[in-house]
Amino acid sequence: MAAKMNMFTGVAALALVFGAGPAFAQYGGTTRQPQSRQPDSTTNQQNPDTTATNSKSNADDNFAKKAAEGGIAEVKLGQLAQERGSNPAVKNFGRQMVQDHSKANDELKQASSKENIELPSEAAKSDQSTYDRLSKLSGDAFDRAYARDMVKDHSKDVAEFQKEAKNGRDESIKNFAAQTLPTLQNHLDQARQMQQAVNQSSTSGNTSDTGSTYPSNNRTNPGTTSGTSSPTR
Repeated sequence: MAAKMNMFTGVAALALVFGAGPAFAQYGGTTRQPQSRQPDSTTNQQNPDTTATNSKSNADDNFAKKAAEGGIAEVKLGQLAQERGSNPAVKNFGRQMVQDHSKANDELKQASSKENIELPSEAAKSDQSTYDRLSKLSGDAFDRAYARDMVKDHSKDVAEFQKEAKNGRDESIKNFAAQTLPTLQNHLDQARQMQQAVNQSSTSGNTSDTGSTYPSNNRTNPGTTSGTSSPTR
């Protein structure tokens, strides 16, 4: 009888040991349940700060390239004004454009090289079209067309340079805009004075518009009453 009891006790003990095994494996430190990998929130999401910086950098690049194209055009048109213009105010303004914009173009090249910006070496197609149109004019017709173009162009330039000087992120380009802005504002004042001088010369009867090839335009510029202006650059 004692032997049977001992055998029963031994079997029960073995059952207890083997029955407890799974529970120990589940909660013990020797067996770990596989864990699903949580996606890295930074892997598929672009940093907002980086996006903003890239956007601003692109804006600076675009400004620099447009400024370079505009500067090249101003030099070419200034040379043309000295050749084709008849009013002293037009010739003098053209000479000033060659001098000031040649200097500004060199300064822009230096600023752009610091920011690794590659600038265009030619004027934009719209600027070349303006040059081609003006090159077919001479005398009073050229004077009026050139004066209108310069008022409109420098009004636009001043606004763009003001924006870059205020909001630019590339320091070299931003500083260039801020340093060049007073010169452009002075050019705008001079362009308006040139336009007034040309209009006075036209209305004085010194020249005639009969048979002129000067094209009509759609936008009125400050200081004019003709209701026409040159196409946008």
